[in-house]
Amino acid sequence: MLKKLFGFDPATSTVKTEILAGITTFLTMSYILAVNPDIFSAIKVDPMPMGAVFTATALAAIIGCVAMAFIGKLPFGPAPGMGLNAFFVFTVCNSMGYSWQFAITAVFIEGLIFILLTVTNLRTAIVNAIPTNLRYAIGSGIGLFIAFVGLQKGGVIAANPDTLVELGKITEGTALLTIIGIMVTGFLYTKKVRGALLLGILLTTLIGIPMGVTDFKGVISMPESIEPIFCKFEWKHVFTLDMVVVVFTFLFIDIFDTIGTLIGVCTKAKLVNKDGSIHRMTPAFMADSIATTAGAMLGTSTTTTYVESAAGVDQGGRSGLTAFTVACCFAITLFFSPLFLSIPSSATAPVLILVGLLMVEPMKNIPFDDFTESIPAFICIIMMPLTYSISHGILLGMISYVALNMLCGKFKKITPMMYILAVLFILKYIFL
Repeated sequence: MLKKLFGFDPATSTVKTEILAGITTFLTMSYILAVNPDIFSAIKVDPMPMGAVFTATALAAIIGCVAMAFIGKLPFGPAPGMGLNAFFVFTVCNSMGYSWQFAITAVFIEGLIFILLTVTNLRTAIVNAIPTNLRYAIGSGIGLFIAFVGLQKGGVIAANPDTLVELGKITEGTALLTIIGIMVTGFLYTKKVRGALLLGILLTTLIGIPMGVTDFKGVISMPESIEPIFCKFEWKHVFTLDMVVVVFTFLFIDIFDTIGTLIGVCTKAKLVNKDGSIHRMTPAFMADSIATTAGAMLGTSTTTTYVESAAGVDQGGRSGLTAFTVACCFAITLFFSPLFLSIPSSATAPVLILVGLLMVEPMKNIPFDDFTESIPAFICIIMMPLTYSISHGILLGMISYVALNMLCGKFKKITPMMYILAVLFILKYIFL
């Protein structure tokens, strides 16, 4: 029965091992329950209610994990993704000036397209169209952007009218607690403590109580309603170029985030076929895309497979039973919303900074001595935090890649898709 439902193989694992692996994965990725509501509350105009976002985040993770368990039959935990939530709030809503309803609509459309691409296998063509080093740059740039957001939300970086930014008041209040949180969480992570990020958040929150930063709201309650954000789609801008760019960016990040995670974690778990292809990649993509579509209906950003799933794999997780255990853990946390909503920005900021550090790692794979690769990659990376926009970084990186390689006569490096995208992106900057 377990083999049919979850792909469980008693020859490679045990039920106890799979359950312990699922709990481990949950502990390493459950920080999103505190971080996601905090990030969505930063929407400048008509911010989304934190309680509803918490419930939507947990439900999206539950649906994603259940889909991964029964469809993908793999030991991975999907949930609303880091980077994607930052793009949703800080680029689409705060920089571009659109409502969160517009952004939710873009996520819903992206999910439907992802399902179509998975069914038709067109995702391979999209993946192959983007230069490898730009893929590394996009992940690294998002890492810097997330870290910058964390430093800002934690008060370590403050606004300055002359220099744009300056060091905040790090000897008191919010900023001091953020620095303490970085040290505490960094220590736990360095010592490879299970659930280091979540434990770091909780310890920093406790330290914030005597400092007057933490506002404790309780521990247990019934889940808050998602009615204020459920299926709140906005269709009036659906045929605009901005919607195309936003949907493409969501789709692009989601595809490569999922691919990178699947390749890395499946290789670690030895879930690789004899020809080197990833075991059950198409079903995993389908689970991911279903979770994204459902998450948009619930009222949260794109759901993606978490690289923290590697922690569960390390504990011996090899089947969908691990993912199902993660879903059960998220279901339990639905009743602990007051505890998670008591967590201040100073406690989630260290996690943003450390996750940013982890996302910067692919930068080491960029050949910095080949300037036709490294210059566009650097533009992509640096423009994300400096323009406070993930999409500007991606667009400018692609335009510069095509332009520089054309000037250098390296036309064979540029795919037809890249030419088309570069022209569309240039037109966007000219006319929008």
